[in-house]
Amino acid sequence: MFTAKEKEGEGVVTQTYLERIGISEVKDANLQTLHELQEQHLYTVPFENIDIQIGKPIILDPDTIYDKVVLNRRGGFCYELNSLFGSLLRKLGFQVTMISGRVSTPSGGFGPEHDHMALIVCVDDHDYLVDVGFGDSCRVPLPLSGDKREDISGSYRIRPKHGHPGQYKLEKRINKRWLTEYLFRTTPKKLEDFTLMCQHHQISPTSTFLRNWICSIATPEGRISVSDDFLTITQNGKKNKLRVRDKEHRKILIQKYFSIQIQESSIKE
Repeated sequence: MFTAKEKEGEGVVTQTYLERIGISEVKDANLQTLHELQEQHLYTVPFENIDIQIGKPIILDPDTIYDKVVLNRRGGFCYELNSLFGSLLRKLGFQVTMISGRVSTPSGGFGPEHDHMALIVCVDDHDYLVDVGFGDSCRVPLPLSGDKREDISGSYRIRPKHGHPGQYKLEKRINKRWLTEYLFRTTPKKLEDFTLMCQHHQISPTSTFLRNWICSIATPEGRISVSDDFLTITQNGKKNKLRVRDKEHRKILIQKYFSIQIQESSIKE
């Protein structure tokens, strides 16, 4: 990625991205660095679907995504954020594989292939699931070995899916139960493999991204989110909610908490 940006100098592009996520320099491609990069990305780049809500097509073009997220200081959803982050990690010396996930549905099933994009990063011969595009999920590299990881958002682990060789499930502990967030395989994917599902999430009447506003960012104490109806600020497990009065109020909240100014006036309530 960043192919057209090479005229600016690869180092300039990489450093600009690092500055976007609040990191001055990276010395070694080790697990601690990966941990820091993932957390900082989640603290500085929101998970959001504003373009879908205002009718602006999202195209899986590396330079377009870079301009949007890094130069224009926007966020995005999984295809944008994880593909971009994966490119940064590769430039920093990490071994990265782009993978497909199938997100759990309210009915108890799972979405189709390429429903979600995530990353597998190999460090010191150990594989980790890394995801900066799934909203409220694990904030640190999650080992495929099954070891549990905890952060302020919860407890997470990865388990093989019984009866499905080569398939894994990302689980989160909720109310003393381990619930599956999404299924995945480690089969390498390319950005273009996600084109059809990216379009689906933008235009399908069944798409939650088309039906609902989502703008959310992690904080060290919890999370800040703006949805159709509420601003929700979570701090140390306590949620405070403010009802969104109308679309103008939502625009004000998004600008205040995410520093994103929505220009379009013809957006849905």
